[in-house]
Amino acid sequence: MAVESGSVWAIDIGNNALKALHLSSVGDAVQVIGFDSIQHSKILTGSGIKPAEREELIALSLRQFAKQNDLTKADVVVSVPSHNSFARFVKLPPVEQKRIPEIVRFEAAQQIPFDINEVQWDWQLMTEADSPEKRVGIFAIKNEVVSSLLEHFSRENVTVGYVQMAPMALYNYALYDRGDLVQSESQAVVIIDIGAENTDLVVCTKSAVWQRCIPMGGNAFTKAIADTFKLNFEKAEKLKRTAPMSKYARQVFQAMRPVFTDLASEIQRSLGFYNSSNPNTKLSRIIALGGGTKMRGLLKYLQQTLQMPVERPDSFKRLAIGSGVSTAKFHESVSDFGIVYGLALQGLGLARIESNLLPRSIARSMAWASKAKYFNVAAGLLLLVSVLAFARTFFVDRVSYASNAQVRQKIDNVVRTARQAVSKLDAEESKASGYKAAIEKAFEPFSYRDVVPLLHQTLFSVLPSEKYNPEQRGLYGAFADGDVEAVLKIPRKERKQVFITNMSVFFSGDIAKADFGAADLLRAGLRKKRSKKSIGGGPMGYGPPGYGPPGMGGPPGYGPPGYGPPGMGGGYGSRRSSRRGAEEDDSAKDEGEKPGFIVTVVGYSPYENLGELMDPVGVENDPSKWGVVTRLLHLDEIVDGNSPFELYKKDKVQHFKLEISEVDLEAGVPPGIGLSDVRSVKGGEVVRRDEGVDVLVDPMTKEIISRMAEVDEYGKEKIDRAGNVVYETNDHWFRLDVKFIWKDAPKTSEPATDS
Repeated sequence: MAVESGSVWAIDIGNNALKALHLSSVGDAVQVIGFDSIQHSKILTGSGIKPAEREELIALSLRQFAKQNDLTKADVVVSVPSHNSFARFVKLPPVEQKRIPEIVRFEAAQQIPFDINEVQWDWQLMTEADSPEKRVGIFAIKNEVVSSLLEHFSRENVTVGYVQMAPMALYNYALYDRGDLVQSESQAVVIIDIGAENTDLVVCTKSAVWQRCIPMGGNAFTKAIADTFKLNFEKAEKLKRTAPMSKYARQVFQAMRPVFTDLASEIQRSLGFYNSSNPNTKLSRIIALGGGTKMRGLLKYLQQTLQMPVERPDSFKRLAIGSGVSTAKFHESVSDFGIVYGLALQGLGLARIESNLLPRSIARSMAWASKAKYFNVAAGLLLLVSVLAFARTFFVDRVSYASNAQVRQKIDNVVRTARQAVSKLDAEESKASGYKAAIEKAFEPFSYRDVVPLLHQTLFSVLPSEKYNPEQRGLYGAFADGDVEAVLKIPRKERKQVFITNMSVFFSGDIAKADFGAADLLRAGLRKKRSKKSIGGGPMGYGPPGYGPPGMGGPPGYGPPGYGPPGMGGGYGSRRSSRRGAEEDDSAKDEGEKPGFIVTVVGYSPYENLGELMDPVGVENDPSKWGVVTRLLHLDEIVDGNSPFELYKKDKVQHFKLEISEVDLEAGVPPGIGLSDVRSVKGGEVVRRDEGVDVLVDPMTKEIISRMAEVDEYGKEKIDRAGNVVYETNDHWFRLDVKFIWKDAPKTSEPATDS
C-alpha cells in the first residue's frame, strides 16, 4: 500500500549501472531530494562474466549505494526487467463487482504460462469501477527471479516494500509527467527504454498499456564493433563511448550501421503490429529513454526511419528539484531515470498502476513490523494486567482452586478427547501428498495446451500476405478493411490470396506410420456432388468458413475456422495395410519414432496459377518467389527464433500430398468453399432459382468462383468443334496433407500410439 506523503527511494539495477531516485511529496507536490547512479565495475552481460561474478558485481554496487545513502527513513521500490516478467490485459465477462477477484484468479491460472504456485502475481482493474466493460491487467514474475533480487537487498539490511515491472513503471511515468500527450484512448505516446541487452517498448493511452521487450540494446552495438575491429568486449565498449571524438569515428559508425537498421526495423515491426490491432489509436510521438539513447545519431536515425517525432527528455515536467540536489548533474542523467521515476510515483501513491509483486510473506512481515509500537503499548498493558492477576491468584483464587478438583477432572477429559481428535486430523493430513500427486498427474495433459494453437499460427504465418507479396499491399489492406470496391479493381485471377476453409490437426506418437485419413471424408463429399442445400456447408467438425487473419484469409466477420474435435475430421490413427505402407514402416524403424502432427488444410484461391502460389519449382535460392510449401520447408527462417515444428519428408508421397482442382459444382468441391447462389446464364445477375443455374460466389465480393459455361450474345452455351460445351474456369480449390515433426515433444516410456 503506497503512502500519500513522505519519501521513497526507487532503485533500478541495470546491466551497466544501479540507478536510484529519492522523491518526497506533500499533497500533490513532488520533488527530488536525492539521486544516485553507480556504474558496475564491469558490464553484467559482458563477455566471460559468469553468473557468480555477476551476482558479486551487483552486491558490490548495492553495498556502495547503501553506504552512501540513508535508506532507513523511506520506503524502497525496486524494478524487475520486462524479459523476466509477464503482463497480460484481458476483458472480463459482465459479473457482479464482488465476483471480480474470483474471475481474475481463474483468468490468471489460464493466462500465466507457468504453474500459478511458481510465480508471484497481482492484478489491477484498468477501467472505472462503474464501467460496464471490465478490463484487468494481470502481472506475474517467477518466484526464483524475485527471490534472487530481494536477496541482494536483504544482505545489505534494506527492506523492500514494492516490486514492480519496468514497463509498468514507464507507463506510470508517462501518465503522470506527460499527461498532455496521454489524454484519450485515440491518441497514444510510445516510450522506448534502450538498455544494455534489451529495449522496452511501451505504448501508453489514458487507460491502457501495451508492451514488448525487444532483445536488442546497447551491447549489440558493442558486439558489432568488437567483431569488426577484432577487439574484446571491454575495449569495444570504450571505443563505442568515445566514437564521436575518435579519428576512426567513420569506421566505427559504419560497423554499427547494421545494428541501427535492425533496431529500427524491430521497433517499426512492433508498432505496425500495435496499429493493426488498434486501428483507431494514433501514435503521436516517441519518448526515448535509457543509456542507449546517448549514442550519437541513433535518435535522428529512428525519427527518419519511423517517420515519427522522437524526443529525448532533458528534464521532467512535473518534478521539482530540491535545494540540496545539483540541478546540472541531475539533468545529465534524466534519460536514465524514467523507470525509477515511475517506481517512486507508485511508492508515493501517485501512480496509475499499483500492482505489487513483492512476495506476500514479506508484505505481511512488513505490516506486522509497522505495528510494532502498538505491540509495545499492548505489552505494557498486558504486564500490568498480569501483575494484578497474579495478586488476585495468590490471595483469592488459591482457596477457589482447592474447591474445584472435580471441575479440573472434567477439563482433563475434554483435553484428552481434543488430543485424540488432533491425532486423527494429522493422520488424514498425511495422506494429502498422495492426493496432490494424483491431481498433478491429472493436469499433466494441460502442460502442452498451447502447442496446437501455435501450429495453427505457424500455418497462417506462411500464407500469402503483404510481407511476402509487397506489390499487392493495397489488395491486402482493402481486404482487411472490407473495401469491396478496392478489391474488385484488381482482376480476380491476379489476386495472390489463399482462403482456408477447413483444417484438421491430429497428434501421432509416430508420424512415419500415420495415414492421411481425412482424405476419405473429403472424397465422400466430392462423390456426393453437393445438393443445392449443401452448397457452402460442411460436415460436423469443419464449421463455417473461417478466413483467418486479414490479408491471409478473408475479411473479418465470417467466423473462426471450424477445425472440429479429433476423430471427427478423419482417422489418422489407422495403419497402412498396403505393401508400400509396410515398406515405409520398415524404414521408419531405423530412424526411430517421431512424434508430431498430421495436418490437412483445405481451401481455395482466385489466383490463376495456384501451383505457383503454393509450391513453385526451382525457387529454393530466391525467398521472394517462395510459396506456401516452400516457406513450410524454411520455418526456422520464417518464424522468430527456432520453430518447434519441422516439415516431414516432403519428397515422399506417403507423407506429403498437394491436390489442386477447379471449383466445379459438377465434379464436386470440398465443403465450406464459397456461398450458394443462383445466377443467370447470360450476364451473371441474380435471378430466381427456376430461371438460373447454381453457382458458388465469393462471400465478400459476390464474384462467381465456380466453373461456368461460356454463353454467346443470345444466352446460349458455346460449343467447340467436337461438340463439347466450352467452360470458363474461375477459382481453384486445394487440399494439402502434410506432417510436422514436433521437436519439443515430451519423452515417454510408453510405446508411441496415434491419437
